Amino acid sequence: MRPARPARRLLLAVCACLSMAAASEPLTLDRIMQHPDWIGPPVEQAWWSLDGSAAHYQLKRAGSPLRDTYRLDLASGSAVPVDDAGLAALDAADPVYDATRQRALFLRNGDLFLRDLRSGALRQLTRGAEGLLDPRFSADGATVLYRLGFDWHRVDPVSGLSAPVALPRVGKDPEAAPEPDILREHQLRLIATLAREKAEREARRDEQHRQRGLDPTRAPAPIYLGPDIELRGSALSPAGDWLLVVTEPKGENGGQVGKMPKYVTESGYEETEDVRTRVGRNPPQGQRLHLFDARDGSVSALAVDALPGIDRDPLAELRKKARKPALEGARPLRVAEVRWSDDGRQAAVMLRAVDNKDRWIATLDLETKRLRPAHRLTDPGWINWSFNEFGWLPDGRLWFLSEESGWSHFYTLAPGGKPVQHTRGRWEVSEPAIAADGRHVHFLCNLEAPGDWELCRLDLEGGSLHELTEHGGIESFVASPDGSQLLLRWSAHHTPPQLAIMPAAGGELRVLTDTRSEAYKAQDWLAPEYVQVPSTHFEGSVWGKLYRPAQLEPGKRYPIAFFVHGAGYLQNVWQRWPNYFREQMFHQLLIEHGYIVLDLDFRGSAGYGRDWRTAIYRQMGHPELEDYVDAIDWLVERHQGDRERVGIYGGSYGGFMSFMALFREPAKFHAGAALRPVTDWMAYNHEYTSNILNTPDIDPEAYRRSSPIEYAQNLEGHLLISHGMIDDNVLYQDSVRLAQRLIELKKHDWELASYPLERHGYVHPESWYDQYRRIFELFERALK
Repeated sequence: MRPARPARRLLLAVCACLSMAAASEPLTLDRIMQHPDWIGPPVEQAWWSLDGSAAHYQLKRAGSPLRDTYRLDLASGSAVPVDDAGLAALDAADPVYDATRQRALFLRNGDLFLRDLRSGALRQLTRGAEGLLDPRFSADGATVLYRLGFDWHRVDPVSGLSAPVALPRVGKDPEAAPEPDILREHQLRLIATLAREKAEREARRDEQHRQRGLDPTRAPAPIYLGPDIELRGSALSPAGDWLLVVTEPKGENGGQVGKMPKYVTESGYEETEDVRTRVGRNPPQGQRLHLFDARDGSVSALAVDALPGIDRDPLAELRKKARKPALEGARPLRVAEVRWSDDGRQAAVMLRAVDNKDRWIATLDLETKRLRPAHRLTDPGWINWSFNEFGWLPDGRLWFLSEESGWSHFYTLAPGGKPVQHTRGRWEVSEPAIAADGRHVHFLCNLEAPGDWELCRLDLEGGSLHELTEHGGIESFVASPDGSQLLLRWSAHHTPPQLAIMPAAGGELRVLTDTRSEAYKAQDWLAPEYVQVPSTHFEGSVWGKLYRPAQLEPGKRYPIAFFVHGAGYLQNVWQRWPNYFREQMFHQLLIEHGYIVLDLDFRGSAGYGRDWRTAIYRQMGHPELEDYVDAIDWLVERHQGDRERVGIYGGSYGGFMSFMALFREPAKFHAGAALRPVTDWMAYNHEYTSNILNTPDIDPEAYRRSSPIEYAQNLEGHLLISHGMIDDNVLYQDSVRLAQRLIELKKHDWELASYPLERHGYVHPESWYDQYRRIFELFERALK
């Protein structure tokens, strides 16, 4: 449902000032790569005052890494920075409401505060409690619960008294009876004094336990879960009578860490920094769930054998081929999240197989102390890192997101029933927020096109779906305390995130901020053209952003420059402010120097559903490269591209793809810049790589097929390698190893540019400038 709305016209009016700017300075590389303060700060975070009268947001302070908080009065529209005194009375983001929504909790600077929404009174409940997390009201609303580490505490808002509720511990209970031992029994039988002392100790212990159970003023005893384990999580029921604890085996080998040298240091001496282990060297350990019953003090280990498919190894054939032992019994799994219902009567647990081929949601039967499978999502590739939100509705139904249809959609599950799919189609539900009454849910959606992100509302009672905006660049949203309005962050291709407000049911949208600098607004920016490149490898097309002159000279062929976004699973062809805003400006500079530029959301990118995401399973760099090769033909046929002058560049995953293009299709790609690139997936981390390529011990073929260093002998074109020397994500060693390989292969026309003070995401304007100067000169030299 897309009724005509003035919201679109208002937002576009803000963007339109770009084209109405009178004085536009010549675009230079120095201006593009200077600190982004010159653009104006984006609205980084936004939240409501708890009385609903104002919006708060943060902006970066020019020339400083510090952020300032602003208060925008919604009645007058005026915004002012909050001074130091005002910060002490400020409401914070992500409040937690009680059942009546008359009180709210929030964390500020690590301390817990309570706001009475009727009187406006603010009370500080803790001070200096380092690591305080997960505040919530107890089921009866009388007290406030919070977590410190793995311990749970309760504070009485009236008296201010704080006390522990649950204290999980590892190790043996020091007061527990010792293990049976024939020598001890022999001593106690022969020595009466020892037997008497033992009886007295046990009597004192039993009396302490009895008194603690009867005296509400005393702290509870620690909960000992046994030796040889480590705590990894805990979740207390709102009633405080049940505790779920996550553990894993103690002392498992975490793998050898890397040592990263740092050459330019304050001390003047070489230093080293520990960095991550490599894929397959530290696979995550399996975890276990324990249930503590405060009624009788018992602890029960929760079995997972009822989870469907837990005993089936999806990698069995690969293990057999690699001559590795078969898995025995249940696959190891990790506990992703625990959700208690607000009344504390129900709990749901999300579990993921360590191989990440399965995700389960199970509910907890408190009477039998067993997990009951509620939903299974299985994927022969890997379970997505995104779209794993779940929780409870006020009516007792479970809600969750799932990609089982091929796209992320919204489901509910009633106790004893089957999952009900509420949204469907070739689009994605993202970041759902349930209304306080549970009758509807707001979420981000891309109904019309993958890069057109809007705000949608789903009525859970009638099932109707409404698309509330028509802008295309909605970034995030948060509902007002009474649920009647929404505060939105929105952006556009040349407008960094700004703030707007609209009714929660839909209607007129009012723009609240414009933080762009006058210098930035005065620049004449080139808008990207959103295009679809037909594929010769599947039925469909690949979305891209095309940058080209408005009018092409008849008969002229233009050199082609491709940009490849990073991360792999990321979306860059959208109507929002791009992650790569510097690159977007650089593309305009290339256009002014006679190039055409295309930026693709190749297969493996986000926003296009499950099959698109997993197309690269066990073959990274292959489907993506096919998409770019198709794009060459399309640019030649449709936009006067010159297939004899093709360049490609990108960072991180984009650097990896630049290698794959030059190494695997050397006749088609003539120049490339690989920035902070992965050269060998064997050297990358476990969490990312093992999902897509499994692990090297059981799937070495996938690593050989997917690693650029295996194809380096094919290099024919011009290559720039650029890398930060203190990159702790893609290690600088990656580029050094490839450089040595190119030396041994006696390759020409390549260079390695090293940046001693840059990590994976560059922060210094001088490095940005130097890197892109080299890219520009590479293209000018090799493609012209």
